[in-house]
Amino acid sequence: MDTELVATVRRFNRTVTQRVGALDDAYMARGRPLAQARLLWEIGPDGAEVAALRSRLGLDSGHLSRLLRALEGDGLVTVAPAGGDGRVRQATLTDAGRAEWSTLDERSDAFAWSILEPLTGPRRTRLVAAMAEVERLLVASMVTIEPCPPGDPRARVCVRAYARDVARRFDDGFDPALSSPLGDDELSPPAGVFLLATLDAEPVGCGAVKLHPGAPAEIKRVWVSEAVRGLGVGRRLLDELERYAATRGWTAVRLDTNRNLTEALALYRSAGYREVEPFNTERYAHHWFEKRLVP
Repeated sequence: MDTELVATVRRFNRTVTQRVGALDDAYMARGRPLAQARLLWEIGPDGAEVAALRSRLGLDSGHLSRLLRALEGDGLVTVAPAGGDGRVRQATLTDAGRAEWSTLDERSDAFAWSILEPLTGPRRTRLVAAMAEVERLLVASMVTIEPCPPGDPRARVCVRAYARDVARRFDDGFDPALSSPLGDDELSPPAGVFLLATLDAEPVGCGAVKLHPGAPAEIKRVWVSEAVRGLGVGRRLLDELERYAATRGWTAVRLDTNRNLTEALALYRSAGYREVEPFNTERYAHHWFEKRLVP
């Protein structure tokens, strides 16, 4: 752990929480703490499912229930089954809640301007640019990568998104039936692993590795959603797949890719992969790479 980096992050957190009023019991002079105000904002004029709110805000069920009860007690929110389905609860703003949401919206604009107003024009630009960069990096740090059964619905979502993405970019489209077959059993331990990247519990990327006995491991289906591209998620997936293979004794990993996937080509080369002769007959491949691993 780099203690200086940690100290800087903690100092930044203290400054931000103080400046935005996170410690104030009456956030923006509305008589309720920031957590309740944020929840009211997330419910919004269109309402929201309780499960989605829990995932989006990273709250446990008990804490979210207490916040919702407080807003219900103030007459701002109602919580009821969605469409008659008792398994799905929907939070909806009342008339008073919509009026409070509009007031919160107006005051949030005014508060944002109060941060910018004391600064000169160039410093405002610098602050907003720095905030945008911090937001991107914080989002990157919120992405989690974990093993996932390849038959899991979230894994299927990613694989379908991968197929749609490459079909748009390949010269001749992409037909999974014409690509090298890849069964779920090949991507399940001990034969391999499928990794899923999620942000706020939503799938945003994936990658897999097949552990070929007596041959280099093979990386497949590395895909990252446009929502998080440029945040280093692809590199993290690649690193985790390499680590998975290395910790199980494999000393080399290889992969193939299409010439139109320029970002992938740049990623693999920057990660230390060297181009080799074709090692398979993949219809859509133009480049084959290999990298040595340290077990």
